Amino acid sequence: MTSSFHDTRWTLVSRSRGSDTQAAEALSELCEAYYAPVVAFLRRQGREEDGARELAHDFFAKLLSGGAIEGAKPERGRFRSYLLGALKHFAADQRQKFLAAKRGGGLAPSEMDDELADVAVEMPDAEFDRQWALTLLDNALIDLEQEMAQEGKGQLFSLLKPALTGLSQSPEQENLAHQAGLSVDALKMSLHRMRKRFRASVTRRIADTVGSPEQAEEELQHLFAALRG
Repeated sequence: MTSSFHDTRWTLVSRSRGSDTQAAEALSELCEAYYAPVVAFLRRQGREEDGARELAHDFFAKLLSGGAIEGAKPERGRFRSYLLGALKHFAADQRQKFLAAKRGGGLAPSEMDDELADVAVEMPDAEFDRQWALTLLDNALIDLEQEMAQEGKGQLFSLLKPALTGLSQSPEQENLAHQAGLSVDALKMSLHRMRKRFRASVTRRIADTVGSPEQAEEELQHLFAALRG
């Protein structure tokens, strides 16, 4: 599912409130955008892949049922932070239900349960943020690809996409220039412009999820830190 280029996360949040088909589609799109970070968070808590994905589906099903996202508003700050807080609350609630079921079945909580509790507190936030950053970059790259395809530059995007994160060696540049029908200097200029547009696309994606320009800049720095970490 793909939103229009001008749609924003906060617009989607606003549209997701309600019980009609449009609201359900908007909320489904939000869930799709944050599915990978949620799974990464749950995996980092010590869950197996299948268990993390199952719990992620349960978490988003709760959001899709309506009402759980009503407190998300632009003036309250970053949507990422709001969703992570909701996820933590949900995961803690699920763990309490699990422990209650064990006690009800006559089983005492084990040392492994205590270890998982420590992991839940200390480790998953960074993994959530890292996966959020990677997903955001992927989506920004898709935005740029769509833009350039609409401009008739889809082939140029495909050729230069691998070099967006760093300059290739000279022989590779010469090969790319030949494929693109450009001089090496023209290729370097095209790559420079693509990098600027990619960063602008990332910035727009970030601005869609925060409540102010100041928070957007802070979130951009947080994205860089998450990737480094």
